[in-house]
Amino acid sequence: MSENSLTSSPSAGARPNLTGKRNRFSRPLFLILLVAGLAFAGFNLFSDVQETGAPVTSYVPFLLLGLALLIALGFEFVNGFHDTANAVATVIYTHSLTPGVAVVWSGLCNFLGVLLSSGIVAFGIISLLPVELILQTGSGGGFAMIYALLFSAIIWNLGTWYLGLPSSSSHTLIGSVIGVGVANALLHGRSGMSGVDWDQAIKIGYSLLLSPLVGFICAALLLLAMKTFIRSRELYEAPQSSEPPPAWIRGLLILTCTGVSFAHGSNDGQKGMGLIMLILVGTMPIAYALNRSLPPDQIPRVAALAQVTENQLLLLQPASGRPLAAREALTDYVRTNTLTPSVLPALALTLGDISDQIRRYGSMDNIPAQAVSNTRNQMYLASESIKHIQANKVPMPEETQRNLTAIKQELDSATRFIPMWVKVVVAIALGLGTMVGWRRIVVTVGERIGKTHLNYAQGASAELVAMATIGAADSFGLPVSTTHVLSSGVAGSMAANRSGLQLATLRNLAMAWVLTLPVSVALSAALYALFAQF
Repeated sequence: MSENSLTSSPSAGARPNLTGKRNRFSRPLFLILLVAGLAFAGFNLFSDVQETGAPVTSYVPFLLLGLALLIALGFEFVNGFHDTANAVATVIYTHSLTPGVAVVWSGLCNFLGVLLSSGIVAFGIISLLPVELILQTGSGGGFAMIYALLFSAIIWNLGTWYLGLPSSSSHTLIGSVIGVGVANALLHGRSGMSGVDWDQAIKIGYSLLLSPLVGFICAALLLLAMKTFIRSRELYEAPQSSEPPPAWIRGLLILTCTGVSFAHGSNDGQKGMGLIMLILVGTMPIAYALNRSLPPDQIPRVAALAQVTENQLLLLQPASGRPLAAREALTDYVRTNTLTPSVLPALALTLGDISDQIRRYGSMDNIPAQAVSNTRNQMYLASESIKHIQANKVPMPEETQRNLTAIKQELDSATRFIPMWVKVVVAIALGLGTMVGWRRIVVTVGERIGKTHLNYAQGASAELVAMATIGAADSFGLPVSTTHVLSSGVAGSMAANRSGLQLATLRNLAMAWVLTLPVSVALSAALYALFAQF
């Protein structure tokens, strides 16, 4: 489809110049930031390992880690130029900002969004993965999982970007996660349905399914409301020249672009963080399996709480006289969500082991290298088991429920953390990606959705809805697609304005939306099956 395929093309003066010369400082600045980000990551990696006091006997883990980190950052880089182009399309096509300034400003806002993100979305996606793979991230299966996830997501993102289709990086990553889970279950002789936490998958699926509908409907309603209450004719006119709009309209559009870019960084940046933490835990458990920044005076309190909760659970369901394989019982429970008589005693004994270990060593820093991975896995498995027990509303005394909630929070603070340097390098990758390759998606959003040129009110309504939707999803720990929300918002504003929609483009967008999940599932499953052979 050519860039001038509009039924009613904008005038030459109204269409932004997307092929202007680049600033001569842009490439050197890009390279400086790229090298600085990689150097910053390398410096922090070696510093963190040195602080543990563990001797470096082989550099092979560093090589594996470096390769995996480069690929993970590559995913975020592709995510940046694939998704964030949606945020700048409106300010570019309304001449509120020049393309060069818009992408740099959006990149900076993405950077800040990543730095200030909570991390809830990151661990929400990770929890979709098979628990046995999360517990063995440093094994061959763990590396196969990570590489399958990254390669499948990057391949599909690059393919849709090349075709100029605003597909969703979030959608792609979720599909890749599901594909790995299904393939892992099949390779181990189980049903593919047992390889994924489907309750969490359905929850995320609803957010991905409903968010475009929210974008379309709310943007249409917002535009109609603006027409009712804001009686400014110039707000509803399309640009007739390359001159910027009036100051108040320009300020509104820049504000909405800022909000969407920040929200995108806050939500999408967490996906890369979650993948990087899986990589770090698998390759350098001594430094990253447990949160070493927890204060030592917190340890006795956590140990005492774990012991009290252990005793309460054993009163509810005493352990049998035979030896209990606690990890196997809890792993089966998390995977199948089937409560058996062995689950509560297994959780009690696991909490007891955790209490004994952290009381013995006194702080996270003192746990020996050979015990770190086991302690982390016990904490993670206990936390996931408590989550399922609470979701299933297993009857128990109120005090026991409160203690389970409290100990889960403590376990999560020890195992679900993101070092600041990880946020910084992900922010750099996402921000730099914003500045590269944005033109294809910008043209699709700006020209190929509606039959007429995007006007100021349409751009503002689409971006206000996208900003609010992504921000709300972020607060609930749910991933959503900036691409789907914003492009559907533009379509909704066009429909409300009776500007007409280009059905061919909408058909292509719908096709990308429909195909993304099955293609990414199949691609990641095939790659995982291939990588698992090595």
